[in-house]
Amino acid sequence: MKLSNSWPSEEQLNILINKTASTTDMKSGCKRLVILTGLLGDFDSFEYVQSIIKHIELIHSFNIRLIIIGIGDSKSRQKFCSFVNIPSEYIQVEDNSYLHNSLGLCKGLDLNFSPFVNLLFMCVGVHSPGTIREVLRGYIGDSESKHIFDSNDDVYTGIFPTFKGSLFERAGGKGFLRPFEMATLRLGNMVEVLTNWNIYMTNKMYLTQRGGTFLIDANDKLLYSYRSTSLLGYSLKMSNPIWYLEPYLK
Repeated sequence: MKLSNSWPSEEQLNILINKTASTTDMKSGCKRLVILTGLLGDFDSFEYVQSIIKHIELIHSFNIRLIIIGIGDSKSRQKFCSFVNIPSEYIQVEDNSYLHNSLGLCKGLDLNFSPFVNLLFMCVGVHSPGTIREVLRGYIGDSESKHIFDSNDDVYTGIFPTFKGSLFERAGGKGFLRPFEMATLRLGNMVEVLTNWNIYMTNKMYLTQRGGTFLIDANDKLLYSYRSTSLLGYSLKMSNPIWYLEPYLK
């Protein structure tokens, strides 16, 4: 797959390879999918991992190893894994953004305000291209995107009574992202974050930190990379967040 630019540099790639080499099964000799997120309580962190976990077995069946590195501590890691239902061995935490900075990842909006105010500005699209469009997609649906909830899934938001995923079929049909389906997922994630704010947001100064995705082959060659620059912009193709894996899952 052709990369769009020279990022990351050879030095940055070596930093990432050395960082992950200490992890079981993440050494040279197999493909490695390395995802960096901001704070584990970031909406992007939840949503990206929720899209990944549906395909973990398929990813492993093609000998691709996965590690996700977020900013947090042992408590936020445990809470995050429990909520998104991902085995804890896939999640590593850093207590600062040193690794993110070393890899040239975007810090997000950094005006002369508190990090929380900067985050609010990004939520309305300031220095966060595509965020408003992605928010709207969550409400109006997307015929190019797969559905999130199956008919028999119990949908829990923390605010409304639990209901079955079949409700979205009545409202919009089957086989694609229905109206309000993504917004419902995001509502549940938001409630989880707000009710456990002090656990997830371990250091408020990293509220706007963005993440990145790296796919590395068995010989340490970079196959794909992506650097997020906005809220709800954790993939180049939000209608299919893991599209970049498709050539390697055949």
